[in-house]
Amino acid sequence: VQLQASGGGLVQAGGSLRLSCAASGSIFVINVMGWYRQTPEKARELVAVITNGGTTTYSDSVKGRFTISRDNAKNTVYLQMNSLKPEDTAVYYCNAILQDSDYDLSDYWGQGTLVTVSS
Repeated sequence: VQLQASGGGLVQAGGSLRLSCAASGSIFVINVMGWYRQTPEKARELVAVITNGGTTTYSDSVKGRFTISRDNAKNTVYLQMNSLKPEDTAVYYCNAILQDSDYDLSDYWGQGTLVTVSS
């Protein structure tokens, strides 16, 4: 199983970016997909997660500005980021908790995509 993230880049404060992450491989079901972020100064932290039923959870720092969604048919999760702030600058990692074709439950991470917000 692999997770391929895309969509990071440089944006001015107040701008928007959309991240995508597609899971591929021998997947039976993806229970939870989400986004985390990390900076050199801070440990990796949760940004937002979404279950295969559509239940979402957001960190307080992004509520009202970021929206997570997923396309179950494409095994893809999205993160729409609006009203970006310099403190949102980080490497963003996608995550999936899934059962593979052998029904084994595992935790997978994408390669990370850099989001830089300039002031």
